Amino acid sequence: MALAAPVAVTFLGGLGEIGRNCAVLETAGRRVLLDCGRMFAGDELPGVESVIPDFRWLLESGGPSGAVEACVATHAHEDHIGALPHLLERLPTLTLPVYGSAFTLGLIHHKLSEAGLLDRAELREVGDGDRFAVGPFECEVMPVTHSVPGGLITAFTTPQGVILHSSDFKLDLTPVDGRRTALSRIGALAHNPGIRLLLADSTNADAPGSSRSETDVGAVLREAIAQQAGRRVIVGAFASHIHRIQQVIEAASATGRTVATLGRSMQRNVALARELGLLQIPSHCLCDISDLQDLPAEQVLIVCTGSQGEPFAALTQMAEGTNKWIDINDTDTVIFSSHPIPGNEAAVAALRNGLARQGARVLHTGNLDVHTTGHGQRQELKVLHSVASPEWFVPVHGEYSHLVAHANLARDMGMTTDRVLLCCDGDLIELSDDGLRHVDSVGGAHVYVDGTVGDLGSQVLTERRKLGADGFVAVFAVVDTDQGILISGPQIRTHGWVEEPALQSHLAAIGDAVQKELNSALAAGETDRKALEDLMTSTARRTSRERTRRKPVIAAVIGGT
Repeated sequence: MALAAPVAVTFLGGLGEIGRNCAVLETAGRRVLLDCGRMFAGDELPGVESVIPDFRWLLESGGPSGAVEACVATHAHEDHIGALPHLLERLPTLTLPVYGSAFTLGLIHHKLSEAGLLDRAELREVGDGDRFAVGPFECEVMPVTHSVPGGLITAFTTPQGVILHSSDFKLDLTPVDGRRTALSRIGALAHNPGIRLLLADSTNADAPGSSRSETDVGAVLREAIAQQAGRRVIVGAFASHIHRIQQVIEAASATGRTVATLGRSMQRNVALARELGLLQIPSHCLCDISDLQDLPAEQVLIVCTGSQGEPFAALTQMAEGTNKWIDINDTDTVIFSSHPIPGNEAAVAALRNGLARQGARVLHTGNLDVHTTGHGQRQELKVLHSVASPEWFVPVHGEYSHLVAHANLARDMGMTTDRVLLCCDGDLIELSDDGLRHVDSVGGAHVYVDGTVGDLGSQVLTERRKLGADGFVAVFAVVDTDQGILISGPQIRTHGWVEEPALQSHLAAIGDAVQKELNSALAAGETDRKALEDLMTSTARRTSRERTRRKPVIAAVIGGT
Protein backbone atom coordinates (compact mmCIF):
# COMPACT_ATOMS: atom_id res chain seq x y z
CA MET A 1 0.00 0.00 0.00
CA ALA A 2 1.32 3.44 -0.95
CA LEU A 3 2.06 5.75 1.92
CA ALA A 4 -0.03 8.90 2.28
CA ALA A 5 1.82 12.21 2.13
CA PRO A 6 2.69 13.56 5.58
CA VAL A 7 1.10 16.78 6.83
CA ALA A 8 3.06 19.31 8.88
CA VAL A 9 1.63 21.82 11.35
CA THR A 10 3.87 24.70 12.40
CA PHE A 11 2.83 26.95 15.28
CA LEU A 12 4.03 30.52 14.79
CA GLY A 13 2.21 31.84 17.87
CA GLY A 14 -0.49 31.27 20.46
CA LEU A 15 1.11 28.37 22.34
CA GLY A 16 2.41 29.62 25.66
CA GLU A 17 0.69 33.02 25.56
CA ILE A 18 -2.68 34.66 25.07
CA GLY A 19 -2.39 36.16 21.59
CA ARG A 20 -0.51 35.83 18.27
CA ASN A 21 -2.55 32.79 17.22
CA CYS A 22 -1.12 31.57 13.93
CA ALA A 23 -0.44 28.11 12.49
CA VAL A 24 0.68 26.77 9.12
CA LEU A 25 -0.74 23.54 7.65
CA GLU A 26 1.47 22.07 4.95
CA THR A 27 1.69 19.09 2.65
CA ALA A 28 3.89 18.51 -0.39
CA GLY A 29 5.29 22.03 -0.06
CA ARG A 30 1.87 23.70 -0.20
CA ARG A 31 0.79 25.81 2.75
CA VAL A 32 -2.37 27.24 4.29
CA LEU A 33 -2.39 29.70 7.16
CA LEU A 34 -4.83 29.19 10.04
CA ASP A 35 -5.35 32.59 11.67
CA CYS A 36 -2.84 35.41 11.78
CA GLY A 37 -3.16 37.24 15.07
CA ARG A 38 -1.33 39.76 17.18
CA MET A 39 -0.83 40.28 20.91
CA PHE A 40 -1.23 43.63 22.64
CA ALA A 41 1.88 44.85 24.39
CA GLY A 42 1.95 45.45 28.13
CA ASP A 43 3.78 48.00 30.23
CA GLU A 44 6.89 45.80 30.11
CA LEU A 45 7.24 46.71 26.41
CA PRO A 46 7.37 50.52 26.42
CA GLY A 47 6.39 52.12 23.13
CA VAL A 48 5.45 48.82 21.53
CA GLU A 49 2.07 48.84 19.80
CA SER A 50 1.68 45.09 19.36
CA VAL A 51 3.54 41.79 19.16
CA ILE A 52 3.20 39.66 16.04
CA PRO A 53 4.47 36.24 14.89
CA ASP A 54 7.91 35.94 13.37
CA PHE A 55 7.21 35.29 9.68
CA ARG A 56 10.84 34.82 8.63
CA TRP A 57 10.69 31.02 8.49
CA LEU A 58 7.47 31.18 6.50
CA LEU A 59 8.94 33.56 3.95
CA GLU A 60 12.44 32.14 3.73
CA SER A 61 11.49 28.46 3.49
CA GLY A 62 8.55 28.73 1.10
CA GLY A 63 10.01 30.18 -2.06
CA PRO A 64 9.20 33.56 -3.59
CA SER A 65 5.61 33.69 -2.29
CA GLY A 66 6.19 31.94 1.01
CA ALA A 67 4.13 29.12 -0.58
CA VAL A 68 1.11 30.45 1.31
CA GLU A 69 -1.96 29.73 -0.79
CA ALA A 70 -4.66 31.03 1.56
CA CYS A 71 -5.56 32.03 5.09
CA VAL A 72 -8.55 30.76 7.06
CA ALA A 73 -9.62 33.29 9.71
CA THR A 74 -11.59 31.52 12.45
CA HIS A 75 -13.08 34.66 13.98
CA ALA A 76 -12.75 38.42 14.27
CA HIS A 77 -10.68 38.89 17.42
CA GLU A 78 -7.38 40.74 17.11
CA ASP A 79 -5.41 37.79 18.45
CA HIS A 80 -6.56 35.88 15.35
CA ILE A 81 -6.62 38.51 12.57
CA GLY A 82 -4.57 41.46 13.84
CA ALA A 83 -1.26 40.51 12.16
CA LEU A 84 -2.70 40.07 8.65
CA PRO A 85 -1.58 43.53 7.47
CA HIS A 86 1.95 42.83 8.67
CA LEU A 87 2.06 39.52 6.82
CA LEU A 88 0.66 40.98 3.60
CA GLU A 89 3.30 43.71 3.69
CA ARG A 90 5.95 41.00 3.70
CA LEU A 91 4.36 38.63 1.17
CA PRO A 92 5.31 39.31 -2.44
CA THR A 93 2.22 37.38 -3.56
CA LEU A 94 -0.13 39.67 -5.46
CA THR A 95 -3.28 38.62 -3.60
CA LEU A 96 -3.86 36.20 -0.74
CA PRO A 97 -7.29 34.52 -0.46
CA VAL A 98 -8.66 35.00 3.06
CA TYR A 99 -11.67 32.90 4.12
CA GLY A 100 -13.96 33.84 6.99
CA SER A 101 -17.50 34.63 8.06
CA ALA A 102 -19.19 37.88 7.03
CA PHE A 103 -18.45 39.69 10.31
CA THR A 104 -14.83 38.49 10.38
CA LEU A 105 -14.22 39.64 6.82
CA GLY A 106 -15.95 42.96 7.55
CA LEU A 107 -13.38 43.77 10.21
CA ILE A 108 -10.52 42.47 8.07
CA HIS A 109 -11.71 44.65 5.19
CA HIS A 110 -11.55 47.73 7.41
CA LYS A 111 -8.14 46.74 8.80
CA LEU A 112 -6.60 46.21 5.36
CA SER A 113 -8.23 49.33 3.97
CA GLU A 114 -6.69 51.46 6.72
CA ALA A 115 -3.30 49.92 5.96
CA GLY A 116 -3.65 50.49 2.20
CA LEU A 117 -3.45 46.73 1.60
CA LEU A 118 -6.94 45.90 0.43
CA ASP A 119 -5.65 44.94 -3.00
CA ARG A 120 -3.31 42.38 -1.44
CA ALA A 121 -6.12 40.11 -0.20
CA GLU A 122 -9.11 38.43 -1.80
CA LEU A 123 -11.80 38.18 0.87
CA ARG A 124 -13.95 35.06 0.42
CA GLU A 125 -17.01 34.74 2.64
CA VAL A 126 -17.98 31.31 3.97
CA GLY A 127 -20.91 30.28 6.16
CA ASP A 128 -21.88 27.52 8.54
CA GLY A 129 -21.59 24.11 6.89
CA ASP A 130 -19.74 25.33 3.80
CA ARG A 131 -17.14 23.06 2.27
CA PHE A 132 -14.48 24.38 -0.05
CA ALA A 133 -10.99 23.72 -1.36
CA VAL A 134 -8.29 25.73 0.35
CA GLY A 135 -4.83 25.15 -1.06
CA PRO A 136 -4.14 21.40 -1.03
CA PHE A 137 -6.88 20.68 1.52
CA GLU A 138 -10.64 20.40 1.67
CA CYS A 139 -12.06 22.55 4.43
CA GLU A 140 -15.40 22.44 6.21
CA VAL A 141 -16.47 25.22 8.55
CA MET A 142 -19.09 24.91 11.26
CA PRO A 143 -20.50 27.19 13.95
CA VAL A 144 -18.89 27.67 17.34
CA THR A 145 -20.17 29.76 20.24
CA HIS A 146 -17.77 32.48 21.34
CA SER A 147 -17.80 36.13 22.37
CA VAL A 148 -17.91 37.40 18.80
CA PRO A 149 -20.33 36.63 15.94
CA GLY A 150 -19.41 34.23 13.17
CA GLY A 151 -16.79 32.10 14.89
CA LEU A 152 -15.90 28.98 12.90
CA ILE A 153 -14.64 25.53 13.80
CA THR A 154 -12.53 24.28 10.90
CA ALA A 155 -12.11 20.69 9.73
CA PHE A 156 -9.32 20.15 7.21
CA THR A 157 -9.43 16.97 5.17
CA THR A 158 -5.78 16.14 4.50
CA PRO A 159 -3.82 13.17 3.12
CA GLN A 160 -3.49 12.12 6.77
CA GLY A 161 -7.16 12.41 7.65
CA VAL A 162 -9.20 15.12 9.34
CA ILE A 163 -7.47 17.81 11.38
CA LEU A 164 -10.06 19.60 13.53
CA HIS A 165 -9.40 23.04 15.00
CA SER A 166 -11.89 24.07 17.69
CA SER A 167 -11.30 27.82 17.31
CA ASP A 168 -12.04 29.80 20.48
CA PHE A 169 -14.71 27.57 21.87
CA LYS A 170 -17.41 27.24 24.49
CA LEU A 171 -20.68 25.35 24.92
CA ASP A 172 -23.67 27.61 25.47
CA LEU A 173 -27.10 26.04 25.28
CA THR A 174 -28.80 29.44 25.12
CA PRO A 175 -26.59 31.71 23.01
CA VAL A 176 -27.98 35.13 22.18
CA ASP A 177 -28.05 34.43 18.44
CA GLY A 178 -29.14 30.79 18.79
CA ARG A 179 -25.94 29.66 17.07
CA ARG A 180 -24.69 26.70 19.09
CA THR A 181 -21.36 24.92 18.78
CA ALA A 182 -21.71 22.16 16.16
CA LEU A 183 -21.23 19.15 18.43
CA SER A 184 -23.47 16.96 16.28
CA ARG A 185 -21.37 17.60 13.18
CA ILE A 186 -18.15 16.99 15.13
CA GLY A 187 -19.66 13.70 16.30
CA ALA A 188 -20.52 12.77 12.72
CA LEU A 189 -16.95 13.47 11.61
CA ALA A 190 -15.63 11.45 14.53
CA HIS A 191 -17.78 8.50 13.37
CA ASN A 192 -16.84 8.82 9.71
CA PRO A 193 -14.08 9.30 8.63
CA GLY A 194 -12.73 9.90 12.16
CA ILE A 195 -10.71 12.80 13.57
CA ARG A 196 -7.02 12.14 13.22
CA LEU A 197 -5.77 15.22 15.06
CA LEU A 198 -7.57 17.66 17.36
CA LEU A 199 -6.23 21.17 18.03
CA ALA A 200 -8.34 22.70 20.80
CA ASP A 201 -8.64 25.92 22.80
CA SER A 202 -6.93 25.64 26.20
CA THR A 203 -7.62 29.07 27.71
CA ASN A 204 -9.83 27.79 30.54
CA ALA A 205 -8.47 24.25 30.78
CA ASP A 206 -7.58 24.85 34.43
CA ALA A 207 -11.01 26.28 35.34
CA PRO A 208 -13.42 23.71 36.84
CA GLY A 209 -17.03 23.26 35.80
CA SER A 210 -18.72 25.02 32.90
CA SER A 211 -18.97 28.62 31.80
CA ARG A 212 -22.14 30.65 32.28
CA SER A 213 -24.42 31.31 29.34
CA GLU A 214 -24.26 34.72 27.71
CA THR A 215 -27.99 35.13 28.27
CA ASP A 216 -27.39 34.82 32.03
CA VAL A 217 -25.23 37.92 31.82
CA GLY A 218 -28.05 39.69 29.99
CA ALA A 219 -30.38 39.09 32.91
CA VAL A 220 -27.84 40.55 35.36
CA LEU A 221 -27.31 43.58 33.13
CA ARG A 222 -31.05 44.22 32.86
CA GLU A 223 -31.44 44.17 36.64
CA ALA A 224 -28.36 46.31 37.24
CA ILE A 225 -29.42 48.95 34.71
CA ALA A 226 -32.98 48.97 36.05
CA GLN A 227 -31.59 49.81 39.51
CA GLN A 228 -29.86 52.99 38.29
CA ALA A 229 -32.91 55.26 38.50
CA GLY A 230 -32.02 58.91 38.10
CA ARG A 231 -28.48 58.09 36.99
CA ARG A 232 -26.67 58.05 33.68
CA VAL A 233 -25.31 54.59 32.79
CA ILE A 234 -22.05 53.95 30.93
CA VAL A 235 -21.18 50.38 29.93
CA GLY A 236 -17.64 49.43 28.94
CA ALA A 237 -17.44 46.35 26.73
CA PHE A 238 -15.38 44.80 23.97
CA ALA A 239 -16.36 46.37 20.65
CA SER A 240 -16.43 42.93 19.00
CA HIS A 241 -18.79 41.43 21.61
CA ILE A 242 -21.92 42.11 19.57
CA HIS A 243 -24.04 39.70 21.64
CA ARG A 244 -23.19 41.62 24.82
CA ILE A 245 -23.94 44.92 23.11
CA GLN A 246 -27.30 43.52 21.96
CA GLN A 247 -28.23 42.68 25.54
CA VAL A 248 -27.07 46.05 26.85
CA ILE A 249 -29.25 47.81 24.28
CA GLU A 250 -32.26 45.60 25.13
CA ALA A 251 -31.79 46.44 28.81
CA ALA A 252 -31.57 50.13 28.00
CA SER A 253 -34.71 50.00 25.89
CA ALA A 254 -36.61 48.19 28.65
CA THR A 255 -35.84 51.04 31.05
CA GLY A 256 -36.65 53.82 28.62
CA ARG A 257 -33.09 54.81 27.87
CA THR A 258 -31.63 56.00 24.58
CA VAL A 259 -28.30 54.44 23.59
CA ALA A 260 -25.25 56.12 22.10
CA THR A 261 -21.99 54.45 21.17
CA LEU A 262 -18.61 55.97 21.92
CA GLY A 263 -15.22 54.95 20.58
CA ARG A 264 -14.27 54.45 16.93
CA SER A 265 -14.13 50.65 17.05
CA MET A 266 -17.44 50.48 18.94
CA GLN A 267 -19.19 52.72 16.42
CA ARG A 268 -17.66 50.86 13.47
CA ASN A 269 -18.50 47.38 14.76
CA VAL A 270 -22.06 48.31 15.71
CA ALA A 271 -22.61 49.75 12.24
CA LEU A 272 -21.20 46.60 10.60
CA ALA A 273 -23.27 44.27 12.81
CA ARG A 274 -26.45 46.22 12.03
CA GLU A 275 -25.67 46.10 8.31
CA LEU A 276 -25.22 42.31 8.47
CA GLY A 277 -28.36 41.80 10.55
CA LEU A 278 -26.37 40.57 13.55
CA LEU A 279 -27.49 43.40 15.83
CA GLN A 280 -31.14 44.30 16.21
CA ILE A 281 -31.62 47.91 17.32
CA PRO A 282 -34.83 49.86 16.80
CA SER A 283 -33.86 53.20 15.25
CA HIS A 284 -35.57 55.16 18.04
CA CYS A 285 -33.30 53.51 20.63
CA LEU A 286 -30.04 54.76 19.10
CA CYS A 287 -28.75 58.28 18.73
CA ASP A 288 -25.49 60.03 18.01
CA ILE A 289 -23.33 60.88 21.02
CA SER A 290 -23.61 64.57 20.10
CA ASP A 291 -27.38 64.48 20.61
CA LEU A 292 -27.25 63.27 24.23
CA GLN A 293 -26.94 66.76 25.65
CA ASP A 294 -30.68 67.28 25.15
CA LEU A 295 -31.66 64.21 27.23
CA PRO A 296 -31.93 63.88 31.02
CA ALA A 297 -29.23 61.66 32.53
CA GLU A 298 -31.73 58.98 33.60
CA GLN A 299 -32.73 58.50 29.96
CA VAL A 300 -29.19 57.89 28.70
CA LEU A 301 -27.01 54.80 28.30
CA ILE A 302 -23.62 54.94 26.63
CA VAL A 303 -21.83 51.80 25.50
CA CYS A 304 -18.15 52.44 24.89
CA THR A 305 -14.65 51.08 24.47
CA GLY A 306 -11.78 51.12 26.94
CA SER A 307 -12.76 48.50 29.51
CA GLN A 308 -9.19 47.12 29.40
CA GLY A 309 -7.63 50.45 30.37
CA GLU A 310 -6.29 51.15 26.88
CA PRO A 311 -4.61 54.56 26.55
CA PHE A 312 -6.75 57.14 24.72
CA ALA A 313 -9.86 54.91 24.78
CA ALA A 314 -13.18 56.45 25.79
CA LEU A 315 -13.31 55.18 29.38
CA THR A 316 -9.68 56.12 30.00
CA GLN A 317 -10.38 59.66 28.83
CA MET A 318 -13.43 59.82 31.10
CA ALA A 319 -11.34 58.74 34.08
CA GLU A 320 -8.79 61.44 33.24
CA GLY A 321 -11.44 64.10 32.65
CA THR A 322 -10.37 64.63 29.03
CA ASN A 323 -13.24 63.06 27.07
CA LYS A 324 -14.80 65.41 24.54
CA TRP A 325 -18.36 64.25 25.20
CA ILE A 326 -18.61 62.94 28.77
CA ASP A 327 -17.68 64.50 32.11
CA ILE A 328 -18.03 61.91 34.87
CA ASN A 329 -19.81 62.97 38.05
CA ASP A 330 -21.52 61.46 41.07
CA THR A 331 -24.74 60.74 39.16
CA ASP A 332 -22.95 58.30 36.80
CA THR A 333 -22.82 54.51 37.03
CA VAL A 334 -20.06 52.81 35.05
CA ILE A 335 -20.44 49.08 34.39
CA PHE A 336 -17.40 47.08 33.30
CA SER A 337 -19.01 44.27 31.30
CA SER A 338 -15.72 42.50 30.72
CA HIS A 339 -12.94 40.85 32.68
CA PRO A 340 -9.33 42.09 32.57
CA ILE A 341 -7.25 40.28 29.97
CA PRO A 342 -4.20 38.64 31.64
CA GLY A 343 -1.56 41.34 31.95
CA ASN A 344 -4.10 44.19 32.00
CA GLU A 345 -5.11 43.87 35.64
CA ALA A 346 -3.11 46.88 36.88
CA ALA A 347 -4.33 49.14 34.06
CA VAL A 348 -7.96 48.15 34.66
CA ALA A 349 -7.63 48.70 38.43
CA ALA A 350 -6.16 52.16 37.80
CA LEU A 351 -9.02 52.96 35.42
CA ARG A 352 -11.66 51.95 37.94
CA ASN A 353 -9.99 54.04 40.60
CA GLY A 354 -9.85 57.02 38.27
CA LEU A 355 -13.57 56.78 37.54
CA ALA A 356 -14.34 56.43 41.24
CA ARG A 357 -12.31 59.57 41.97
CA GLN A 358 -14.45 61.42 39.45
CA GLY A 359 -17.47 60.38 41.53
CA ALA A 360 -18.82 57.44 39.51
CA ARG A 361 -20.44 54.34 40.97
CA VAL A 362 -18.38 51.49 39.48
CA LEU A 363 -19.76 47.98 38.93
CA HIS A 364 -17.51 45.16 37.70
CA THR A 365 -16.97 41.41 37.90
CA GLY A 366 -15.62 41.77 41.43
CA ASN A 367 -19.01 42.92 42.73
CA LEU A 368 -21.51 41.83 40.06
CA ASP A 369 -21.74 38.96 37.55
CA VAL A 370 -21.70 41.23 34.49
CA HIS A 371 -19.41 39.10 32.35
CA THR A 372 -18.89 35.52 31.26
CA THR A 373 -15.97 33.97 29.44
CA GLY A 374 -16.01 33.07 25.78
CA HIS A 375 -13.82 30.02 26.41
CA GLY A 376 -15.00 26.63 27.58
CA GLN A 377 -14.03 25.37 31.02
CA ARG A 378 -13.00 21.86 31.97
CA GLN A 379 -16.43 20.24 31.75
CA GLU A 380 -17.02 21.72 28.31
CA LEU A 381 -13.60 20.56 27.11
CA LYS A 382 -14.39 17.07 28.34
CA VAL A 383 -17.54 17.08 26.23
CA LEU A 384 -15.55 18.19 23.18
CA HIS A 385 -12.99 15.42 23.66
CA SER A 386 -15.70 12.83 24.23
CA VAL A 387 -17.54 13.80 21.05
CA ALA A 388 -14.45 14.27 18.85
CA SER A 389 -12.65 11.15 20.08
CA PRO A 390 -9.42 12.19 18.34
CA GLU A 391 -6.57 9.82 17.57
CA TRP A 392 -4.01 12.51 18.41
CA PHE A 393 -4.28 15.75 20.36
CA VAL A 394 -2.32 19.01 20.64
CA PRO A 395 -3.59 21.68 23.09
CA VAL A 396 -3.43 25.18 21.58
CA HIS A 397 -4.41 28.75 22.45
CA GLY A 398 -3.24 29.55 25.96
CA GLU A 399 -0.42 30.15 28.35
CA TYR A 400 1.82 27.16 28.96
CA SER A 401 0.07 26.22 32.21
CA HIS A 402 -3.22 26.12 30.26
CA LEU A 403 -1.67 23.79 27.68
CA VAL A 404 -0.40 21.48 30.42
CA ALA A 405 -3.80 21.43 32.11
CA HIS A 406 -5.50 20.58 28.81
CA ALA A 407 -2.98 17.82 28.08
CA ASN A 408 -3.67 16.34 31.52
CA LEU A 409 -7.42 16.58 30.88
CA ALA A 410 -7.02 14.61 27.65
CA ARG A 411 -5.09 11.91 29.50
CA ASP A 412 -7.78 11.84 32.18
CA MET A 413 -10.28 11.26 29.37
CA GLY A 414 -8.39 8.10 28.37
CA MET A 415 -5.87 9.24 25.79
CA THR A 416 -2.48 7.63 26.26
CA THR A 417 0.47 9.90 27.00
CA ASP A 418 2.12 9.19 23.66
CA ARG A 419 -1.00 10.43 21.80
CA VAL A 420 -0.90 13.88 23.46
CA LEU A 421 1.80 16.25 22.24
CA LEU A 422 2.66 19.46 24.10
CA CYS A 423 3.99 22.13 21.77
CA CYS A 424 5.32 25.68 22.00
CA ASP A 425 5.60 28.64 19.65
CA GLY A 426 7.85 27.71 16.75
CA ASP A 427 7.31 23.96 16.96
CA LEU A 428 6.88 22.05 13.70
CA ILE A 429 5.09 18.72 14.05
CA GLU A 430 4.37 16.11 11.41
CA LEU A 431 1.42 13.77 11.05
CA SER A 432 2.26 10.71 8.98
CA ASP A 433 1.24 7.10 8.59
CA ASP A 434 3.47 6.41 11.60
CA GLY A 435 1.68 8.95 13.82
CA LEU A 436 2.44 12.41 15.19
CA ARG A 437 5.94 13.56 16.09
CA HIS A 438 7.88 16.70 16.79
CA VAL A 439 10.21 17.44 13.86
CA ASP A 440 11.79 20.84 14.38
CA SER A 441 11.64 24.24 16.05
CA VAL A 442 11.65 27.13 13.60
CA GLY A 443 11.75 30.08 15.95
CA GLY A 444 8.43 31.37 17.19
CA ALA A 445 10.09 34.59 18.33
CA HIS A 446 8.16 37.70 19.28
CA VAL A 447 8.32 40.51 16.74
CA TYR A 448 7.65 43.93 18.23
CA VAL A 449 5.79 46.52 16.17
CA ASP A 450 6.19 50.21 16.96
CA GLY A 451 3.44 52.01 15.05
CA THR A 452 4.68 53.03 11.62
CA VAL A 453 8.34 52.80 12.64
CA GLY A 454 8.57 49.07 11.99
CA ASP A 455 9.88 46.09 13.91
CA LEU A 456 11.92 46.75 17.03
CA GLY A 457 14.99 44.90 18.20
CA SER A 458 15.75 43.87 21.76
CA GLN A 459 18.41 46.59 22.12
CA VAL A 460 15.86 49.38 21.60
CA LEU A 461 13.51 47.83 24.15
CA THR A 462 16.33 47.44 26.66
CA GLU A 463 17.19 51.11 26.29
CA ARG A 464 13.52 52.13 26.64
CA ARG A 465 13.20 50.12 29.86
CA LYS A 466 16.34 51.72 31.21
CA LEU A 467 15.04 55.17 30.28
CA GLY A 468 11.81 54.45 32.13
CA ALA A 469 13.56 53.07 35.20
CA ASP A 470 16.81 55.05 35.48
CA GLY A 471 16.62 58.06 33.18
CA PHE A 472 19.02 59.62 30.69
CA VAL A 473 22.42 61.28 31.01
CA ALA A 474 24.13 63.11 28.13
CA VAL A 475 27.83 64.08 28.36
CA PHE A 476 29.36 66.63 25.93
CA ALA A 477 33.00 67.65 25.51
CA VAL A 478 35.05 69.55 22.95
CA VAL A 479 38.60 68.38 22.22
CA ASP A 480 41.41 69.32 19.88
CA THR A 481 42.63 65.95 18.69
CA ASP A 482 45.57 67.50 16.82
CA GLN A 483 47.01 68.99 19.97
CA GLY A 484 45.57 66.33 22.28
CA ILE A 485 43.85 68.73 24.65
CA LEU A 486 40.39 69.17 26.17
CA ILE A 487 39.07 72.55 25.05
CA SER A 488 35.81 72.66 27.03
CA GLY A 489 33.53 70.50 29.09
CA PRO A 490 32.42 68.07 29.98
CA GLN A 491 28.90 69.48 30.09
CA ILE A 492 26.18 67.17 31.39
CA ARG A 493 22.41 67.15 30.81
CA THR A 494 20.00 64.70 32.43
CA HIS A 495 16.35 63.67 32.27
CA GLY A 496 14.64 61.44 34.81
CA TRP A 497 17.88 60.50 36.57
CA VAL A 498 18.26 62.17 39.99
CA GLU A 499 16.21 64.83 41.81
CA GLU A 500 17.54 68.07 43.24
CA PRO A 501 19.29 68.91 45.53
CA ALA A 502 21.47 65.76 45.21
CA LEU A 503 21.65 66.22 41.44
CA GLN A 504 24.31 68.94 41.48
CA SER A 505 26.84 66.94 43.51
CA HIS A 506 26.35 63.90 41.26
CA LEU A 507 26.79 66.03 38.13
CA ALA A 508 30.01 67.46 39.55
CA ALA A 509 31.31 63.97 40.36
CA ILE A 510 30.62 62.68 36.85
CA GLY A 511 32.15 65.80 35.31
CA ASP A 512 35.34 65.47 37.39
CA ALA A 513 35.67 61.74 36.61
CA VAL A 514 35.10 62.19 32.87
CA GLN A 515 37.50 65.16 32.69
CA LYS A 516 40.22 63.18 34.46
CA GLU A 517 39.86 60.15 32.16
CA LEU A 518 39.72 62.30 29.00
CA ASN A 519 42.87 64.23 29.94
CA SER A 520 44.70 61.00 30.66
CA ALA A 521 43.66 59.44 27.36
CA LEU A 522 44.54 62.56 25.35
CA ALA A 523 47.91 62.81 27.06
CA ALA A 524 48.55 59.19 26.09
CA GLY A 525 47.96 60.07 22.44
CA GLU A 526 44.39 58.81 21.97
CA THR A 527 42.78 60.73 19.10
CA ASP A 528 39.98 58.43 17.94
CA ARG A 529 36.64 60.13 18.64
CA LYS A 530 34.74 56.85 19.02
CA ALA A 531 37.25 55.59 21.59
CA LEU A 532 37.04 58.85 23.52
CA GLU A 533 33.23 58.77 23.49
CA ASP A 534 33.26 55.16 24.73
CA LEU A 535 35.61 56.21 27.53
CA MET A 536 33.26 59.04 28.53
CA THR A 537 30.29 56.66 28.50
CA SER A 538 31.93 53.99 30.64
CA THR A 539 33.24 56.57 33.12
CA ALA A 540 29.84 58.25 33.48
CA ARG A 541 28.13 54.89 33.85
CA ARG A 542 30.59 53.70 36.52
CA THR A 543 30.31 56.95 38.49
CA SER A 544 26.50 56.88 38.36
CA ARG A 545 26.43 53.30 39.58
CA GLU A 546 28.84 54.01 42.44
CA ARG A 547 27.02 57.13 43.62
CA THR A 548 23.33 56.40 42.87
CA ARG A 549 23.10 52.64 42.19
CA ARG A 550 21.22 53.56 39.02
CA LYS A 551 22.07 52.67 35.41
CA PRO A 552 20.74 55.43 33.15
CA VAL A 553 21.00 55.44 29.39
CA ILE A 554 24.15 57.44 28.67
CA ALA A 555 24.98 59.31 25.47
CA ALA A 556 28.47 60.77 25.05
CA VAL A 557 29.39 63.18 22.27
CA ILE A 558 32.82 64.57 21.35
CA GLY A 559 32.95 67.81 19.38
CA GLY A 560 35.84 69.87 18.10
CA THR A 561 38.60 69.62 15.53
